[in-house]
Amino acid sequence: MMKPLVSILMPAYNAQDYIGDALRSALSQTWARKEIIVVDDGSTDDTLKIAQQFASGSVQVITQKNQGASASRNKAFSLSQGDYIQYLDADDLMSPDKIAKQMEAADRYDSKRTLFTCAWGKFFHRHHRAQFRPSALWNDLSPAEWLLRKMGQNLCMMTTNFLVSRQLVQAAGPWDTRILGDDDGEFFCRILINSDGARFVPDAKVYYRSSGSSAHSYIGQSNRKLEAQWTSMKLHIGYLRSLEDSERTRAACVTYLQNWMAFFYPERFDIFQEAGKLAVSLGGELIVPPLSWKYSWIETIFGRALAKRAQINLPNLKWSLVRSWDKALLRLEDRKFAGN
Repeated sequence: MMKPLVSILMPAYNAQDYIGDALRSALSQTWARKEIIVVDDGSTDDTLKIAQQFASGSVQVITQKNQGASASRNKAFSLSQGDYIQYLDADDLMSPDKIAKQMEAADRYDSKRTLFTCAWGKFFHRHHRAQFRPSALWNDLSPAEWLLRKMGQNLCMMTTNFLVSRQLVQAAGPWDTRILGDDDGEFFCRILINSDGARFVPDAKVYYRSSGSSAHSYIGQSNRKLEAQWTSMKLHIGYLRSLEDSERTRAACVTYLQNWMAFFYPERFDIFQEAGKLAVSLGGELIVPPLSWKYSWIETIFGRALAKRAQINLPNLKWSLVRSWDKALLRLEDRKFAGN
């Protein structure tokens, strides 16, 4: 029998520095039957030009007016023919056998309703230095247990981690274009609630590039992203409760709300109040999110608003310096390799 076709779908926006590596990662997959579809989302840099250099019989590159990552993924899916779908962000990488390992698992389970996950590590520029830190999601889990752990323990997996059958994507429906930074979190909730569970494939690996404030998922103080995040959170709670409405799931939902309130308070006090009412309906209560001890002294002297800005901006400055240092080390490694 002919092996299943896997569609690798890549949205891309102003990713000129990384898209070449991401595409080479897709092309190097040892799973032979694959197609790659890149949707350039109205980039203003050389992203489209670089992607077009990879165009071939198995690599399709199209461009559209800027509409966001979710719309780009929906467009890519509409053009795909694959039996299985692999989403790949334009700055991330996959180990060469990532898809093959997950497809081996798919063959063993023989269910088009099974979702496949894998290990992931975070890196800046040198993916061979990626840090893989196992979490409670790195297991075979039922849909309810997966969402319970994600929300109650503030865990995540990245878009590229998942391998999904076409049937599951169709059952879940399209990516929600209203949701900005957490579009993948909300989408894979719907995948999960339509699945018969997630199967973790430890030998498959994904390398997630940490981009700081330039990342699509970065919220900062954007009102649009804050409102989109709140929409996603309410949907998350509804999804989990649709699978299991129990004391433990309601408690996880309250914890989930509390963990995110630091993003909303005090700038979006309206959302904080709405979340508080929701927490009470779940049998819990929210408190004013405390600042880290590193910033609480700023609040005492200069007020909450300045302390909040410091809590957002200073870590970004730190990680910007770390990323710059890692990039310099990559250049040194490349020169050493070229010299040899």
